[in-house]
Amino acid sequence: MALRAGERLAPASTERQAPARRVDPDRRRRARLVSPLTRRILTVNIVALGILFGGLLYLGQYEDGLIEAELDALTIQGEIFAGAIGQGAVATGPDGTQSLLSIISRQMLRRLVEPTRTRARLFAADGRLIADSRFLRGQGGAVEVEILPPPQPDGSLERVVVRFYETVIDLLPERLSLPPYHERAAQRAEDYEAVTTALSGEPSRSLQLASTGQKVLIATVPVQRFKKVLGALMLSTGSGEIEFTVREVRFGILKVFAIALAVTVLLSIYLAGTIARPVRRLAAAADLVRGGQGTSESIPDFTHRRDEIGDLSIALRGMTEALWQRLEAVESFAADVAHEIKNPLTSLQSAVETAARVSDPEQQRKLMSIIQEDVKRLDRLISDISGASRLDAELARAAMEPVDLGRLLSALAQVHESTSTNAQPHLELKTVSPDGIRVDGIEGRLVQVFQNLISNAFSFSPPGGVVRMTAARDNGVVEVTVDDDGPGIPEDNLDSIFDRFYTERPDGEAFGTHSGLGLCISRQIVEAHGGTIVASNRRTENGRVAGAHFEVRLPAS
Repeated sequence: MALRAGERLAPASTERQAPARRVDPDRRRRARLVSPLTRRILTVNIVALGILFGGLLYLGQYEDGLIEAELDALTIQGEIFAGAIGQGAVATGPDGTQSLLSIISRQMLRRLVEPTRTRARLFAADGRLIADSRFLRGQGGAVEVEILPPPQPDGSLERVVVRFYETVIDLLPERLSLPPYHERAAQRAEDYEAVTTALSGEPSRSLQLASTGQKVLIATVPVQRFKKVLGALMLSTGSGEIEFTVREVRFGILKVFAIALAVTVLLSIYLAGTIARPVRRLAAAADLVRGGQGTSESIPDFTHRRDEIGDLSIALRGMTEALWQRLEAVESFAADVAHEIKNPLTSLQSAVETAARVSDPEQQRKLMSIIQEDVKRLDRLISDISGASRLDAELARAAMEPVDLGRLLSALAQVHESTSTNAQPHLELKTVSPDGIRVDGIEGRLVQVFQNLISNAFSFSPPGGVVRMTAARDNGVVEVTVDDDGPGIPEDNLDSIFDRFYTERPDGEAFGTHSGLGLCISRQIVEAHGGTIVASNRRTENGRVAGAHFEVRLPAS
C-alpha cells in the first residue's frame, strides 16, 4: 500500500538503447515500380471501360438496320424496274402468248440500273438469263462492268489497322452462319432459290456471304403483265458501303475510347497515387518505429486530407506516441525497480558479510534481525512490483461493469470498524445521493484504490483521530473524498506523492514497511476508469494544516 513516507529515492539514470532492427525478407514494397493497389485500380477501371467499348463496338443492331433498309430499297427498285420491263419489253405472239424481248429488256435494264450501284439480272420464265447489267453487249461481244470498291485509307498504318479490323470482323459468328453465295459462268434461274421463288409469283430477299468475305444483299421480284409471270428480276449489291459506314462509326468509337482510356489511366494513376503513396510512406515509417529508429514525429502527418488516410495517419501517430510513452514508462519503471531492489540487497550483503566476521552472539542476533527485515522488505517489494507490472494488462482486458460505489464504501468502512481498536482512528462514512452512487468499472480494482487511501489515512492519523470519507454524485460525476487528521503533505510533494516508490514514513514506522507503489497504482487505476485523483491539505481558519485531503472523481453510470 502506498504511504506518504520519507524521501523519494532518485532512480538510477539509464540510457535507452534501441533494439537491433530485424529485416523482414518479405518486405519488397519499396522495390515495386507499380504497387499492387495501382494495378488493381487500373485493371478495374480499364476492364469496365473495355466492356462498355466492346458493347458499343459490336454495333450489331445498327448494321442489321442498315442491311434491312438496303434490302427494302432493293425490293422497291426491283418492283419499279419489273413494272417498267413488264410494260415496255413484252412481245405478244400470233397465238397470244407473251414473252420478254431480250434486246429491249437489256437496254431498259441498263438504263434503269445506271444511276445506282446495283447489279440487275433478268431471267425468263423458262429459267434463261436474258440480261445482266454487269455485262454490256456490243460488236466485240460482252464487256464486264466492275463496280469500284469504297475508297481505301492512304496511310500504311491505317491500312494495317483496317486489315486487322477486317480480319477480326470476318471471325464474327454471324458471318459464319450466312449461306454461301456462288455464281456459275452460265447462270440459270435454278441456281438461285430466290429467283425460283420469284418465278412462282412471290418476291424474295436474302443475305448471303461471297467467297471474298463480303456480304451480298439480294432482292428478287416477279416480272408480270396482267398478273402473268413472264420472268424474274434479281437485284443484288455488296455490303461494302454498309461495312464502310459501320467501320467509320467503329473507328470513331475507337478514337473516343482511346481518349477515354488515356484519361482513365491518368485518373487511375492519380487516384492510386493518392492512396498507395501515403500508405507506402506510413508503412515505411511504421517499419522505422518497429525497428526502434523512429518516433511519432516520423509518421507522416496526413490529417489535412480529412479522409481514411488522414484517419490512419492520426491513429498511427497516436499509437506510436502511446507506444513510446509505454516504452519509456517501462524503462523508467525498470530503472526504479533496480534502484529500489539494490537498497535492501546492499543492506543484506553488508549484514551477511559483517555477520561472518562477528563472533559476539548479541551482535550476530542484531545482524540476523536486519537480514530478516531486508528479506521481508525484498519479498514485499517484489510482490508489489509484480502486481504493478500486471496492472496494465488486467486493466486493458477486463470489462467494465456497473459498480454500486455506496455499497462498496460501506463494506470497506465496516471492515475497518470491525478490525480497529480504541487506540486506532475512527472511520466515518457519509454518502450524499438519493438515487444511489454507481460507476462503470472493475470492482476489485476500485476496492484497491479506496483501501489504499483509507490505509494511508489511518497510518498518518494520530491515535483517537477521525478519518472522514464522503461520497456524492453531482452532474454525472461521482466524487469520493478521504480526509485525515495527520500532519498533512509537504506542499512541494502534492503531485509527486503519486510517483512510483515515493516514500514518506509516519513517525515510528520502520523503514521499508511499504514499497511506495500504492498511490501510483491508485492513480493508474482511477485514470483507467476515466477519472482523476488529487491530493491537497486541509487547513484551519487560521491557515494551519489540519490533515491530508484526497479527492477521487469518477464518471457516473
